[in-house]
Amino acid sequence: MLTALFIVLPVFAIIAAGYLAGRFNLLGPNAASELNRFVVYLGLPALLFQVMAGTRWADLWQPGFIASFAAGSFVVFGATLIFRMARGRRLTDASIDGLNTGYANAGYIGFPLCQVIFGPKSFMLATIATILTVSVLFAVAIICVELGLQAERRPHHLALKLAKSLSRNPLLVAPVLGLVWASTGIKLPGGAASFLHMLGNAASPCALVSLGLFLAAKHRGGQSAKPTAIAFALLKLVAQPAVTAVCAYGIFRLAAFPAAIAVLIAALPTGTGPFMVAEFYKREAVVTSGTILYSTVASVVTLTICLLMLGQAHLGVR
Repeated sequence: MLTALFIVLPVFAIIAAGYLAGRFNLLGPNAASELNRFVVYLGLPALLFQVMAGTRWADLWQPGFIASFAAGSFVVFGATLIFRMARGRRLTDASIDGLNTGYANAGYIGFPLCQVIFGPKSFMLATIATILTVSVLFAVAIICVELGLQAERRPHHLALKLAKSLSRNPLLVAPVLGLVWASTGIKLPGGAASFLHMLGNAASPCALVSLGLFLAAKHRGGQSAKPTAIAFALLKLVAQPAVTAVCAYGIFRLAAFPAAIAVLIAALPTGTGPFMVAEFYKREAVVTSGTILYSTVASVVTLTICLLMLGQAHLGVR
């Protein structure tokens, strides 16, 4: 319990700092939106570029791990999206709902938790999970959001509009450019790496402060959105690791070490990515902010249970 608590406590603290700043009006009425714009246009693109540019693709080829973790993310994402659309939700908003249930906080909580539990040898697998989450799943969700926003019905016009919109989205352009750089085999210069590192490290704290500011503001439908946010949090904390475990142990029969890491990262709470998307596209973010908050709080218990189960299975958890 204490291990999980110590890992997620800084997340609570930063959200609380943003909440208090909002309650006492320390940062102004537009602070949440402006901080989120910084994250979307500078911080997160720098992080995505750095992750992709500094990757050795030969080391990342772990097909069983990739398939297991991706299945957990995309099954829950897709099921939520389809269910919400069947209930009358538009594709744009249903895509954000799906992101709420499938987007693990792999970068901000995953790396420190894996370091504490498994040691530095887990970093490569944690990097794969982070790429799948912040680049692949994120890209699919944004494409779905953009498709939902386009009113053009003629296929070739729709494709042109979508291509133009996606080409201007920094959250898609940055990882693509990082992939191009990685393909050259050239290491990033020291100054450029430091620049990207500083900007990228600012992304998560600023996003969490922005979330706290959003929670401090009064929003319509806050109470009515609570059951949905709780349901999404349960899907994230229970359904995603369950699907991942079935794939890792039952279908792909991974070795103990990568299987444990896949399940543990899948069991992480919802990251700030869905909130960034909701704010960026000016969609209602009450359910999204609630999902992040509830899943983060509940993860203290669920992660502890997950760690106990992994330990009892003799998977080399330290």
